[in-house]
Amino acid sequence: MRFYLGTHQPAWLARDLGVPLLVSHRRLAGRRSLPRASGPWALDSGGFTELSLHGRWRTDAVAYATAVRRYATEIGNLDWAAPRDWMTEGSVLARTGLSLSSHQRRTVTDYLRLRDLAPDLPFIPVLQGQSITDYHHCADLYERHGVDLATLPLVGVGSVCRRQHTAEVEAIVRALTARGYRLHTFGAKILGLDRYGDTITSSDSMSWSFSGRYVPGCSPTHRSESNCLGFALSWYRRVTQRLDSSPHTDTSSTSTVPQAERSDPCSTAKHPPGGSPAPAGPASATPSRPGGLSPAKRRPPPKRTPTTGRHHHRDRTQRPWTPKCC
Repeated sequence: MRFYLGTHQPAWLARDLGVPLLVSHRRLAGRRSLPRASGPWALDSGGFTELSLHGRWRTDAVAYATAVRRYATEIGNLDWAAPRDWMTEGSVLARTGLSLSSHQRRTVTDYLRLRDLAPDLPFIPVLQGQSITDYHHCADLYERHGVDLATLPLVGVGSVCRRQHTAEVEAIVRALTARGYRLHTFGAKILGLDRYGDTITSSDSMSWSFSGRYVPGCSPTHRSESNCLGFALSWYRRVTQRLDSSPHTDTSSTSTVPQAERSDPCSTAKHPPGGSPAPAGPASATPSRPGGLSPAKRRPPPKRTPTTGRHHHRDRTQRPWTPKCC
């Protein structure tokens, strides 16, 4: 199983991390310059955020296909791209005001449209639903339009990342696998991958960033670890080691994280395999910050200017230089 590390930092694509990345179209659209990918990556459409915020797709199929072609050409190494699919979570249905079956039809229609517009681009079909019956119905829609899903290299399974019932997702995945589909589960829970990872081709997760919001930053440039490359790679290493030890999952061909650790200044010292910051060294009378910086060397706390509301620092010239890890 190939396990993609989800990230909202497009610049990571250019770094030799040794792990496949998943990046959203919402993070790439409108950029004047794009990084050149050093390794494989996949494109997420950002549909959940788009529909949750606006209740519709503001980008039409032609514009989206044009954008994906640019990514494939300028960034390179694109494994596959998700279509402008329509998720079927209850919150999204409430926002769009449409029925579940309408979302399924629109998802299928968009894939067919993108395939006609750009048959050379690696768009994958995505199945949407809530119950096993819903997913079978969505698969039947593709089949009725002449799409033989069993012959395709990958079929996405959407609307599963926020499911709390892992057994329900497992039943859906195994039912679709029985139809001969090679599946990618979008944002599947790690507990679920422990159970059915042997039946899918790939998956992805960005849960490291959510948990990193509540972890103090590893350097003065990081308020938290939600954007830290070292923290992300440490999390990724722990997850892949866990999945490799599971009898149902094998991610041995996914990554070579040790190479990434050597190239990242904050991953090895401050993010050991256990996931917590490394000890700062011998104890001293002055308490030290996680990561080894004493209070005397910390970045001064920001102070709000009453007139402008802008943040500034009392003495910028005395701030110590630290390497930027992300």
